[in-house]
Amino acid sequence: MTSAPADPGQPGNLLRGETSPYLLQHADNPVHWRPWGAAALAAAQAEDKPILLSIGYAACHWCHVMAHESFEDADTAAALNARFVAIKVDREERPDIDHLYMSALHAMGEQGGWPLTMFLAPDGSPFWGGTYFPPEPRWGKPSFRQVLEGVAAAWTARDAAVIQNTEALRRALVRASAVPEPGEMPTPATLDAAAAALLRLTDPVQGGLRGAPKFPNAPIFRFLWQEAFRTGQPPGRPEGRAALHLMLTRMSQGGIYDHLGGGFARYATDAVWLVPHFEKMLYDNAQLLELLAFAYADRPDPLYAARAAETVGWMIRDMNAGGAFAASEDADSEGEEGRFYVWTEAEIDALLGADSPAFKSAYDVTAGGNWEGHTILHRVTPPGDAAAEAALGRSRAVLFAARAHRVRPGRDDKVLADWNGLAVAALARAGAVFARPDWVARAGAACDAVRRDLGTADGRVAHAWRGGRLGAAGLLDDQAAMARACLALFEVTGAVARRDQAIGFATAALDRFGDGAGGVFASAADATDVPLARPRTAADNASPAGAGLLAEACARLFHLTGEAVWRGRTEALARAFLAIPDQAAAMPTLLAAVGLLETAATVVVAGPPEHPLTAALLAAALASPDPAVVVLRAPAPDALPPGHPAAGKGAGAAGAAAYVCRGGVCGLPVSDPALLVGL
Repeated sequence: MTSAPADPGQPGNLLRGETSPYLLQHADNPVHWRPWGAAALAAAQAEDKPILLSIGYAACHWCHVMAHESFEDADTAAALNARFVAIKVDREERPDIDHLYMSALHAMGEQGGWPLTMFLAPDGSPFWGGTYFPPEPRWGKPSFRQVLEGVAAAWTARDAAVIQNTEALRRALVRASAVPEPGEMPTPATLDAAAAALLRLTDPVQGGLRGAPKFPNAPIFRFLWQEAFRTGQPPGRPEGRAALHLMLTRMSQGGIYDHLGGGFARYATDAVWLVPHFEKMLYDNAQLLELLAFAYADRPDPLYAARAAETVGWMIRDMNAGGAFAASEDADSEGEEGRFYVWTEAEIDALLGADSPAFKSAYDVTAGGNWEGHTILHRVTPPGDAAAEAALGRSRAVLFAARAHRVRPGRDDKVLADWNGLAVAALARAGAVFARPDWVARAGAACDAVRRDLGTADGRVAHAWRGGRLGAAGLLDDQAAMARACLALFEVTGAVARRDQAIGFATAALDRFGDGAGGVFASAADATDVPLARPRTAADNASPAGAGLLAEACARLFHLTGEAVWRGRTEALARAFLAIPDQAAAMPTLLAAVGLLETAATVVVAGPPEHPLTAALLAAALASPDPAVVVLRAPAPDALPPGHPAAGKGAGAAGAAAYVCRGGVCGLPVSDPALLVGL
């Protein structure tokens, strides 16, 4: 494939000045790419050309494939440049734009995915699209060149289907962003019904959701976990707890986990967690780390402790980005998916020598391999005695050292505020559960790095940052995730400044993203480059929705401050998005926030910070397996706001005491940390 010569009448490829690693991957394409923005839309309108919008991300395998097959091909690029304005978007940098056009694809009845390939009118209105298109017709799909020719001809002729699709999709997107009348506050029955519906989708043998491919779907399983505690055990809903334990056990021993370097891949392509799509995403690992902490607090399994420590090790070792954390690692290296991670039996034998038979037996290493002639390491034997496990550990260390000499997959080192917020909260929670103050300190450092590098003068954070430059304006998810992260640090450390930071982010989210009826938009009111309609949703995807995260932050602030305004804001968010009960199961994070608001146990620990009993009570409370436990310090009787139900509670004769408060009423003082275990 060769590059086409520059056309003096065209602007050429304009991606070289961007910060996104994904956009920079395409900066040398012969396609005349433009970054998303008002200038690109204006060019399409001035030239009366349709827009070819291509959305992907740096770790996306099929994005790389389509780039190599089509966007690096001179003839394809020439056809594209002649008849379209080409715009390239990093979905991680602009999730609001991705959501808008993915919604349009779904409205067409098509299944989503990346690369997302959409054709737009010059004003940004979509009229047709798909995902990956091959260079030649195959799998029942036309070639990308055929698609370009057909769409260009239809646009030039102003085909009736183009006009009809444009109007229909424009109406659908505007309708999806319309602000409805608020509904009633969800009831316990709403939560019960959603949990029951989601439990019916779980895989009772392999864990996760049924079928293939298998994604972790962390927001769903976190909700089911919290629901198990809300409904009580017994009778309650024990299958919610069992579902998370099963998924974490299967994933932690499967090929989706990197048994040498730590960290989970984004998903498995099969139904048994063996064959991953090898990219590693910060948001997945953050959420799974938090779930491992909850599960370990409930059932102290050494497997959970090991996977948590190894995943944190990967985050700190390989994902550091100026104190915060980088976005992802690629699936591909040297042009092949998974090449960095897979092994042959001959390689294992040469490196491990006499230790090879035991390792091969434990990790399913065979002459034929378990994937395309190679082996994806996964644990197939139960844990052995201490000596056997130590020997396997030494073998893993040998292979890890050898793997370090391979060509590494690409790393997307941009910093995303929302994903870092998830990582900060998870590290704080895991640090408390596993008694790792160094993890808590690392969480604080990452939080401060995001505030320093992405903070803006009006109290918000931007969405993306790389190499000293901001890459995208702040979105709802960023403010909400950082509010939640600061609250996690406040509960674990007691630093009042963290609570105040959380209030600032939550207030910015409500003020700048509010829809006037209690709900919120994804984009801020001052966003200038979102066409048609500001996205508005509370549905979770692989990561939790900003509306749900904001509701959780507001609910926690209510329990931590006793201020009724935060209850009102949580209820308004719930009423804005949960008006239709049949849609509630798509919003597990928002549902969990409702459960937290109504049934949380606030553990108030009264006593001087230096007292040993204070520390012991705090450690027990912070290690609760229930996500709806909120922990608050009261070093002096007047430390709490007057409106808080625990205001004025003292340390008692033992020097420190804990008060468990539910529904605005606090119980008798507790001075035995063991009585707080299992709250």
